[in-house]
Amino acid sequence: MNIFDIQKFLSSENEITNSLFNNKSIRIEQIISTGQSSPENFWYDQIENEWVLILEGEGIIEFTDSSYKKLTKGEYLFIPAHCKHRVKKTIDPTIWLAVFFN
Repeated sequence: MNIFDIQKFLSSENEITNSLFNNKSIRIEQIISTGQSSPENFWYDQIENEWVLILEGEGIIEFTDSSYKKLTKGEYLFIPAHCKHRVKKTIDPTIWLAVFFN
C-alpha cells in the first residue's frame, strides 16, 4: 500500500482513518480529510499522546485556550495525553500521519 494512494477515498463525505500499525504500545494511522472539521463544541480528550504529521494539504488544530496551530505539508505537532483539542479546519485533500502512544 502507498500512503499517498487516496483516490478511492476522495468521494467520501467523511474523514477516513486507516490503521497502518497497532499493538499494545503504539498505534499508527493514516487520516484522510477532505475539508472536514470537528463538530462545534467537540474536543478530543485522548488518554494517549499523539504525534501528527501533515503529509499533504493543511489543517488547523485548535486548543481549549483558543490558541491554534496551523500545519502545512511536512509540519508536525506533539499533543500530550489529555490536552483537549479539535480540528478547526482542513483543506481537500489532507493526509495526516498520526502516531498514538503512552
